Formats: sequence, C-alpha cells, structure tokens
Amino acid sequence: MFLLATALFLGFLHGLGADHLMAIAALSVDGRITSPSARRTRALGVAARFAIGHALLLGLGAGLLVLIGWSIPEVVERGGEMLGGALLVVMGGVGLWGVFSGKVYGHTHLHDHEPRPHWHLHVGTRDHHPQAATHSHLPTMIGAAFAVSSLRALALLTPFGQRLGDAPLPLLLALITVFAVGILISMSLFGVALARVLSTHTLARVGQGAATLVGLSSVALGIAWIVTA
Repeated sequence: MFLLATALFLGFLHGLGADHLMAIAALSVDGRITSPSARRTRALGVAARFAIGHALLLGLGAGLLVLIGWSIPEVVERGGEMLGGALLVVMGGVGLWGVFSGKVYGHTHLHDHEPRPHWHLHVGTRDHHPQAATHSHLPTMIGAAFAVSSLRALALLTPFGQRLGDAPLPLLLALITVFAVGILISMSLFGVALARVLSTHTLARVGQGAATLVGLSSVALGIAWIVTA
C-alpha cells in the first residue's frame, strides 16, 4: 500500500508541472468570453480533457513498454521536451493573435446524446462557424503530446527508484496505473481552481488583459523550456 500511495503522490506532483498547468491555462483563457458560467465550463472541460490525454498516453504507453520489455531512446525524451516548449509558444501566440484579431475563438456546446458541453477551438469568424461533425478534441491531443517527454522516464521506473527493477510485473503495472490516476486528480483539481478564478466578476472585467498575460507567459515559458531541454 505504501508503494501505491507513493505512486499516487508522485503522479499528483507530476500533473502539477509548470508546463502542464501553463498549457491548460493557455487553452482555457479567452478574453472575449464574458459569461462566468462559460468561462467555468471551458476551464473544467479543458483541464479534464488535457488530463485524460496526458494520463492515458503516459500510463498506457509506459505500461506497454514495461510489459514487452522495450525502452525509448533518450533523444525521444528530449524531443518531447522540445515539442512541449514549441506547443506552449504556439498556444501563446495563437491566444495573443486571437485576442487582438478576434479570429481565434473557443466555445462550448453539446454534441448529440452527450450530457455535458464540450469546448472547441476554431480559427475564422464566428459567422462561419463549422458544423459539429468537424469539431476536434484539441486539449486531449495536446495533453497526450505533453506526455511524450515523460514516457521514457516512467517506463524506466525512474520516479519510483532503482530498487523496483526486479519487482513483479503486476506490481510495476499497478504503480504506473496509480501514477496516471494521480495525474488525473491533480490536473482536474487545477481545472476546478482555474474555473473558479475565471468565473469571477473581477476577471470578467479584465478579460482581454488576462488572456494577453496568459499568452505572453505561455510564450515565455515555452521558449525557456526549449532552451533548457
């Protein structure tokens, strides 16, 4: 039980990485959305989808690698760090362009037979909004992309220490699974906190300023991530 609790805690901490939280914030903030409920729904949806994509790729990928006994080259890990930094720069740049041009926007709506609204990103004008069938799950895909840099380390059991190298396979797979659950919990809780912040009336009055600040911060962190990768 101690090992499983440790894995849960380590996964929780992993989910709170600065790059992950910045990506969720960059995808969630939009200065043109003034409704508190829309801001809250968007932040919750983005965080949940990002967490699912990240945890699934990291947990399933590392579990599969351990199961078949393969390893990932170190260059893939570094490439994943570069990819994460590049995505932060792109998301920040897109957010800034959207704030000032109005041609990048997001919205929430219901698909058929789905109980909760989903948030989607679109490029273009609102009067040429695409049909529901063309919607993509961008936060989920970006969350999965951010998991690439950590896949090698988790498959090598680095977060758990070298002493587990000879542990039974079921235990190793359980630790990886619990680690992924920890990621889901921490990112989801961040989404709840972010939703509360974004739904405040004070932030609604400075919506574009907040979106600009998040965009600039995302670009700055992305550049720093690339330089230090």
